[in-house]
This record gives sequence, structure tokens and C-alpha cells, in this order.
Amino acid sequence: MKLSILDQSPISTGKTSRNALNASVDLARLGDELGYTRYWIAEHHDFSGLACPNPDVMLGIIGAQTEQIRIGAGAVLLPHYKPYRVAETYNLLATLYPGRIDLGIGRAPGGSAEASMALSGNFLENVRHMPEKLDELLQFLLHDFAKNDMYAKIRPTPVPEILPQPWMLGTSEKSAIVAAERGLPYTFGHFMTDQDGPSIISTYTEKFARQHPGKTPEKMAAVSVICAETTDEARDLALSGHLWSIQRDKGVGDGKVPTVSEAKNYAYTDKEKERLQKMMHKQVVGNPQEVTQQLEQLQALYGVDEWMIVTITHSYEARKKSYELIAKAMLESGC
Repeated sequence: MKLSILDQSPISTGKTSRNALNASVDLARLGDELGYTRYWIAEHHDFSGLACPNPDVMLGIIGAQTEQIRIGAGAVLLPHYKPYRVAETYNLLATLYPGRIDLGIGRAPGGSAEASMALSGNFLENVRHMPEKLDELLQFLLHDFAKNDMYAKIRPTPVPEILPQPWMLGTSEKSAIVAAERGLPYTFGHFMTDQDGPSIISTYTEKFARQHPGKTPEKMAAVSVICAETTDEARDLALSGHLWSIQRDKGVGDGKVPTVSEAKNYAYTDKEKERLQKMMHKQVVGNPQEVTQQLEQLQALYGVDEWMIVTITHSYEARKKSYELIAKAMLESGC
């Protein structure tokens, strides 16, 4: 089973955006050392508590400080951008870091309606044109326009020897079908939705096989994981992220990830306690043996080739330790 890292670049209480971004660079270096397959960083706009609005800039820095791990966006929110500009950017990264660049593609706004308007105008209209934008992006990357097309004579330079690898990201059957129809690898956001992930992955696999016989689909799922030396410690660490989600949705607090002490001493309402139980059920939490067992159980349900792990803790050191423990339990042991 291959393991990868999805980093949302969270800002913890008492820390700054610069601290969060530096911690992201440290995490990418650690993933490189530990043998994780890829490191992706997410895109968010005016999103309190998350520090990265522009994965492209971070990837330029991270690529220079890592050696083998694949790096990419999780994801470029394509409705906001012109495909040619995206192709130029990722061709440039692929030229600098050959054979290591992934181009994750998503359709979410990544922020409020106001932030979306400020960034790209009418987001809903842009989303409506997402399929055409995706096709145009792939044509630019592959230089696959018809001879009489207005874009046939231009290239998104520099053109790398090894092209960036596009991935489609999503949480719905619609995104899975879009990926399958175009023969793209697909990542399902298990941690982001209550949708039936295994069914969606199955739809992707079946439709891919019909559309592209003889070609093997690549499929991955992103899951929230907290691993610590003991079960109790892991559960305590997970509380920070849970309270962060509750406060964020209520619009209270400063948007930063609270401490474990704050999360343990918070006066949860009955409704919030119910939500805590649902979040804990959705998340993989425990000691290394328990995390391994839970991921293996999910593997049996999903049948994916790779797990992309997202970990939100107040302590950046605890986050790194979580990835270290998982790597030791699953990568070094050959699970």
C-alpha cells in the first residue's frame, strides 16, 4: 500500500502564517525522508486557519528542498484560472523537478463567495464551464489541438521532458465520471464528505475500464489520520482538529487550530458532542497498530492503490510524529 501526504497548511493557536508555511516545508522534507510517495498542498482563499492560497509558489520552494517525493497541488481550483496559465506553471515546475510533478485538479471555490468573486468573478458560471476548461488544459499539456484551432500554434513553455501528471480530485460521482471519461487518475476526498466513497470509486473503475480498455486506472483516497504512541494520546490530539472544525463552522474564535487543553476543557453542547462522535467515526485515530488495522479495513472497502493522509493537530511536532509512526508501521514493514 502506497502512502502520501495531503497538507492543508493549518495555522495553530499562538502561531503565524509564516510558522505554518515553514512547517509545511518541514513536513514535505520529512515525507521525502520517510518514503512517502507524494506530497500535495491544498489551495484555500481567505480561509482563516489555513495559510496557503497558492500551492504553485510553495511547490517551487518545496521542490528545491526535497529529492524524490512527488509534489503537487491538492488541488488547483481550475474554475478560477485560465488553463493556459495553469499549464505554463506546471510545465515550469516539471522542468525544474523532472518526473516529480502532479497537477491535482478540483472544482471547489476554496473560500467564501466574496473571495471567489474577488479572485475570478462569477464562480458559478466558471464552474459551469469546468469540463471545457479541463479539456483545454489537457490539450495544452499534450499539445493536442486540431491544426485549425486558434491555440494550435502556441505551447505552454517551457515544455518539460516529463509532463506533469494530472489528477482529478472530488467527492462525488460526477467528478469520478469526469476523471474516468478522460482517462485521468482519480482521488476521492473521504475525509471531506459523507458520500459513499467505495461506490464512487467503483463507478470510476467500471467507467474507466469501459472507456479505456487496456489502460489501468490509478485511484487514491484522502483520509484524516491521527497516530500517536498510545490510543489516548491520539484521541486527545484529534480533539484539537474537531474543535477547530466546530468553531470554524460556527464562526467563532480566530480560526486557528486550538490546543489540546482548550479542546478538552471546551463546554460542548449535546449537538456538538454528537458531531464529535461522527467526526471521530470518520477519522482514523489510534496507535500505530490500530491505525494500520483501520487503514487496511478501509482498503478492503475502497480497493484504492494509495492512501493520501491529512493530519490536523495543534502541535506541528505531533503532526510530524504521526507521519513518522505511520511510516514505520506501514512503509518500513512493507504493509
